[in-house]
Amino acid sequence: MQEIELICQDGVRLGGRLRPAEGPLRAAVIVNCATGVLARYYHRYADFLAARGFEVLTWDYRGVGASRPENLEGCGWRWRDWGEQDFEAALRFMKARRPETPLMVVGHSIGGFLPGMAASAPLVDRMLTVGAQYAWLMDYAPRQRLGFWLRWHLAMPLLTAACGYFPGKRLGWLEDLPAGVAHEWSFRGPRFETSHPRAERAEAVARMGRVRAEILAVSVSDDPFATPPALRRALRYYAGAERQAVMLEPLADLGRESVGHFDLFHDRHASGFWTQSLRWLEEGENPWPHRRLAL
Repeated sequence: MQEIELICQDGVRLGGRLRPAEGPLRAAVIVNCATGVLARYYHRYADFLAARGFEVLTWDYRGVGASRPENLEGCGWRWRDWGEQDFEAALRFMKARRPETPLMVVGHSIGGFLPGMAASAPLVDRMLTVGAQYAWLMDYAPRQRLGFWLRWHLAMPLLTAACGYFPGKRLGWLEDLPAGVAHEWSFRGPRFETSHPRAERAEAVARMGRVRAEILAVSVSDDPFATPPALRRALRYYAGAERQAVMLEPLADLGRESVGHFDLFHDRHASGFWTQSLRWLEEGENPWPHRRLAL
């Protein structure tokens, strides 16, 4: 294990951990977190991959965990900064280390959508996304929609305005978030690019379309965020990529009564989902063709 620092083009410094591969190197993997989730949650999955020949970078977005400044109040950083600046820095770091090695991304939630915002995203060869979407209210599962609206689209912007950042940790909801990230989530529309200035929207969409990686998007039928409409909406932006999506069943495919949005990176899934995900990362083979979702 090696603690590393990523330096973004705008000078922001990010904390991360590099886990070298054990044995012959298969590929380099960047693991992107969900919003408000610490990189250390993914360390066990990174260790699992490293034991099977992958060099793995886990890291925190600006404003979170090892990348949090002393004072978060008033930071205007947004989701687009996590993609355009932070993920770009992670990409450049890994590509500089392993220029001839296949480069892959495992992205959880917003971490599976951010890659397309980076200018260097065409360098990625393969992506596995888990519950990837960008949190538009009307894509949430209908039964949870009202509760999520009250939490993420009413309480979150009010608390953020009062505190200068979103105090998620005190509430036991998430890690604390920069005000810009919280507001972008709260006021997200059906088109992600509308959170950009009007003059930048066409380029934001075009950049997503320049990604050429093979993408397998995975979700679970009891995930209230990454519903089929949410997966389809996110994947449409990767118009230049080879895309597949699967919707797994908790009991039939994963041996669990419930899984939801966060559980797949817990090590209880090491002999199931983690092991099955290797077929995609190693060979580009969809392990769940029977659960394929029409796009």
